[in-house]
Amino acid sequence: MSESADRPLDLIAVGAHPDDLEIACGGTLARLADLGYRVGMVDLTDGEPTPGSVGPDNRAKEADQAAKILGVEVRVALNLPNRRLFDSFEARVALARVFRRYRPRVVLGFGGKTILASPDHYQAMLITDAAVFYSRLSKWDEYFDGLPPHTVTNQLSFPIALHRLDMPETSGYIVADISETLDRKLLAIRAYASQFPPTKSRLFQTVEMMNRYFGLTAGFEAGELFMNYRSFGVEDLIRWAAPLAPGQADRPRGGA
Repeated sequence: MSESADRPLDLIAVGAHPDDLEIACGGTLARLADLGYRVGMVDLTDGEPTPGSVGPDNRAKEADQAAKILGVEVRVALNLPNRRLFDSFEARVALARVFRRYRPRVVLGFGGKTILASPDHYQAMLITDAAVFYSRLSKWDEYFDGLPPHTVTNQLSFPIALHRLDMPETSGYIVADISETLDRKLLAIRAYASQFPPTKSRLFQTVEMMNRYFGLTAGFEAGELFMNYRSFGVEDLIRWAAPLAPGQADRPRGGA
């Protein structure tokens, strides 16, 4: 997918491999794109070698097709080494350059280890955390090709474990409504035919069931789970805790 548009993005999601983001937050990326937000994706590695793929060019075409299905405007491949991805100064700076270039308001990234899966996920979390910090540092121009500092407004993370019920420790959880985009999320994952042949069809059932479960907990048909590391403030606790249904009139407030 083209990387030529340098207009600021509203959100950038960071994954270790092509297909990570589709599985973890593809429904949310599609929903935000539908709402008119400019959304970007970053793959730290090309995901190669991998057993079912014929090579990186094919995997890149699959990633491009998936991004088009989701409506994502920009997809960047940093081509760091798959299977040997480590939190290093060079990796941190490479991702921070992307943040300085596209100036996102929000960054999404991994939120912990993925036990029994690729250790690249945890390293991607460390790289993302550091890159958000590096992006805003001044007096460091020699590493950033003249790109000015940029402060990310907020950072959220996602779990990608599909076979466990416990969640990483965090300040709180957010469920994003993907009721209208769950089908597109699944279609974007299916774009990776090299990774998900018919013998792995159960993955799609697992993803759909987990998204429907998360959505159910928040009153949606389907949802994706995100972890928040800041406290949220509310001015009106009642309106937040018990929002009015459509057409329901607000009760008059008592006087002194």
